[in-house]
Amino acid sequence: MSPWSREGAASSRREYIARINRVLDYIEQHLSETLTVKTLAEVASFSPYHFSRIFRALVGESLYAFLRRVRLEKAADKLCHTGGDSVTQIAFDAGFASPAAFSKAFRQQHGMSPSEWRDTHARNSRNGQTMRRIGEAGGSALDYLEADQLQQRWRISMSKLTADVQVRELPAMEVAYIRHVGPYAGDGALFGRLIGRLCEWAGPRGLLKEDGSILCVYHDNPEVTEEEKLRLSVCIEVPAGTLADGDIGRMSLPGGLYVVGKFSLREDQFAEAWQMIMGEWLPESGYQPDDRPCFEMYHNDPDQHPEGLFEVEICEPVKPL
Repeated sequence: MSPWSREGAASSRREYIARINRVLDYIEQHLSETLTVKTLAEVASFSPYHFSRIFRALVGESLYAFLRRVRLEKAADKLCHTGGDSVTQIAFDAGFASPAAFSKAFRQQHGMSPSEWRDTHARNSRNGQTMRRIGEAGGSALDYLEADQLQQRWRISMSKLTADVQVRELPAMEVAYIRHVGPYAGDGALFGRLIGRLCEWAGPRGLLKEDGSILCVYHDNPEVTEEEKLRLSVCIEVPAGTLADGDIGRMSLPGGLYVVGKFSLREDQFAEAWQMIMGEWLPESGYQPDDRPCFEMYHNDPDQHPEGLFEVEICEPVKPL
């Protein structure tokens, strides 16, 4: 194959990936709606006849299997953390026509009914809270710092980590992204490659800001979704209307109420930091997760930090319990 042919093939593949990424973004934003092959093929600018085959080839599973899996994983995540919504409401939010159809599909995928799943995870959460309190010598790990309805603040400590936590409104953001599907935990080289590729695209277009941040958006819960199917988007904020191309996509991150935990972390401490927010702060906060993407916002280059630490904010969407 000539060099031109190799370059042309690579460009063509990036275009296909970009179109399928648009479909994945559309699905995430309309998961509770009826999604047809015709509608999604139009989003991808493919004919319906070819779209299904292309989707399977690039995503690794059929469109039907992907929709069913993602809907059930989102439902499982809600059952873990959402105390106020009924199983029936979660079934409809997941795009199922009836609670019976939802329960049957849920049992097939997760090996238990939705109610059993909720009870099991609620019991594990209560046990974890009890053991944590028994082991504390000085009371709760959550210290309430400020009573303000619009900007509540806490300080939390666990093991060697301490974080300042706020609940606040974040604005909607337009971002350009590069996406990875597969394992990512602890793989600093992977994040470096993704950030490098994104900056390589953004730099010549004047989109890199000296005070800008890198965002990592997590589309799936690693406690529910298999590692090989986890989706990660590394992003930078861009002006509205910015044109994306090739393997770089563009999407909107919704604004709203978020819990924001500010940390200084080593590379091996991110899982513990997320546990502090989701397992320590959340059950005692009076809030529950909302159905919007969570993300990390990086504010420094760890190579320039005297201790090699990441200055990062962990942002989880929430709503009142």
